[in-house]
Amino acid sequence: MFQGFTDETIGFLWGIRMNNSREWFADHKKDYQKHLYEPMKALSAEVSEEMREECRAYGLAPKVARIYRDARRIHGKGPYKESLWFVLQKPAEDWTSTPAFYFEVMPTGYEYGMGFYASRPIQMEVYRRRILRDPGELEALARRLNGQETFVLVGDEYKRSKGEVSELLKPWFNRKSLALIATRKPDGLLLSPELKDTLVEAFRWLLPYYGYLRRLEQEPLPET
Repeated sequence: MFQGFTDETIGFLWGIRMNNSREWFADHKKDYQKHLYEPMKALSAEVSEEMREECRAYGLAPKVARIYRDARRIHGKGPYKESLWFVLQKPAEDWTSTPAFYFEVMPTGYEYGMGFYASRPIQMEVYRRRILRDPGELEALARRLNGQETFVLVGDEYKRSKGEVSELLKPWFNRKSLALIATRKPDGLLLSPELKDTLVEAFRWLLPYYGYLRRLEQEPLPET
């Protein structure tokens, strides 16, 4: 049962940041298991269970990331990641371009939200064509987002405009990828079992945005 993370969780992550070596990790592997991996695994399972109906409808499954960095992507950064996360996502070979719900804890705090890790250009072209053809649905979602203060829209943008849309949709239209994210400093919620309820509530609030992105899968691909 998820009881919250601990001060030792943040301490371990700072330790990884300052001592990213196999020797240090070997000496602290029990701390990793007890204070980071096991709580994250329990949290992902409980959030998934609370959202059982939603997960079934969209084919979502929980997955906890590995702390071990891909050897092809180390580039002098050390063998271990400095954060750990779980996702609720549709199992896919190319998981980076599949929209997902996620929670991540890092030395400086934690964040949660929904979106793409790195969408493919063709996906965003389908997304823009959908907006141009029928802007009303996304305009309603944009107004809903603007009426709250928890989540912000993020994602790299093209330097040149991809087309003309309303002022309301301009922040949404020119993205290379997109996500809705809430970011928090370490606080009492992180150390509390109530974090699970907060994530369930947040993910359910984000469901209309997730559904919008998933429905793009039904759109015809642009001709090349």
